[in-house]
Amino acid sequence: MALPSCKKYDCLVIGAGIQGSFTAYHLAKNKKKTLLLEQFPLPHSRGSSHGQTRIIRRAYVEDFYTKMMEESYQLWAELERDSGTTLCRKTGAVFFAKAGNQEFEATCRTMQQNQIPCEYLSWEQMKQKYPGFSLNPDEVACTDLTAGVLYADKALRAVQETFQRMGGVILDGQKVMHIKPGPVVTVTTTSSVYEAERLVITAGPWAQKVLRPLSLELPLKTLKINVCYWKEKIPGRSGILQDFPCFLSTQSNGEHEIYGLPSKEYPGLVKICYHHGNEADPEQRDLQATKPQIQDIRILCNFISHYLPSLHPEPAVIEQCMYTNTPDRNFILDRHPLHKNIIIGAGFSGHGFKLSPVVGKILSELSIGEHLRYDLEPFRISRFKNQLKSAL
Repeated sequence: MALPSCKKYDCLVIGAGIQGSFTAYHLAKNKKKTLLLEQFPLPHSRGSSHGQTRIIRRAYVEDFYTKMMEESYQLWAELERDSGTTLCRKTGAVFFAKAGNQEFEATCRTMQQNQIPCEYLSWEQMKQKYPGFSLNPDEVACTDLTAGVLYADKALRAVQETFQRMGGVILDGQKVMHIKPGPVVTVTTTSSVYEAERLVITAGPWAQKVLRPLSLELPLKTLKINVCYWKEKIPGRSGILQDFPCFLSTQSNGEHEIYGLPSKEYPGLVKICYHHGNEADPEQRDLQATKPQIQDIRILCNFISHYLPSLHPEPAVIEQCMYTNTPDRNFILDRHPLHKNIIIGAGFSGHGFKLSPVVGKILSELSIGEHLRYDLEPFRISRFKNQLKSAL
């Protein structure tokens, strides 16, 4: 790709995943001359924004996420209109756990308090409404009727193309080698040097590597997740593929989460994954042994055998994705403690895609000094003051 002649911008965003792309999109909407840099040739599957599907839902334990999702749905619909592309499909989402599970009960309360259309289902009612699931008699379920599937690859492409139509510039194959802070930030890549008054870092699994030279080491862990797809034992017999909702099962007070959703990636298969993985360096991800993490796969196989007996109890396809987790699994949306014109979006912990339109808006507002609609206390870097490895 030919480099532009002008290398000075109002705003520069590092990382063209879904969070960085939406940040650049909102900056361009605010008439800021914006450059979006990506280290790999686009599109790629090395980070956290690839794949065809993600769950979108309002149901959360945390009230602040549920409130953010109200605007997120509006912004997704706006992008659909602007791009002329269908990005969401409503399927509903089922949440189930043992009766009395604290995380499950908190999720139900949050939906009720925010007047989210939902249903509380007993074991018997769940069996009637979703016969493909086989719950235990001591388990209960709650449905988020507004939930569904986001078409992730299409969404990423739509926001990037809309950003470019607004005058934004995307340059891929531009690995960042050095950042020089100051009133004007200078970013040196493998190909060129760029200047901007404001910098936003949304580098996903590479956030730590980008931030460390800026005297900031956040308590982030990068995890490699097995993304698994499963097929019916007798194709078409159970009907589960025709009317399959998104779901999230919480076992043992939130320490053991499994989620699933209809799959567009592989016709005839269902996407069901374990919401955890093993620590992995993103630079070494593709060089590590390809043998699946046995413990994760065993957990999923046992879950399928018990709760979805019409599916084969071994995955038909296994792929990988990267999570970047914070200790509390809440995002980091904040200014650099020393350099106030450097904004950081990181630690999306495997649940950030659906919220990316709002996250991008928040990061753009932080960057250009606009009024913030949301209380960012849950997302401040300062909450990790005892875990930061820097001399700030």
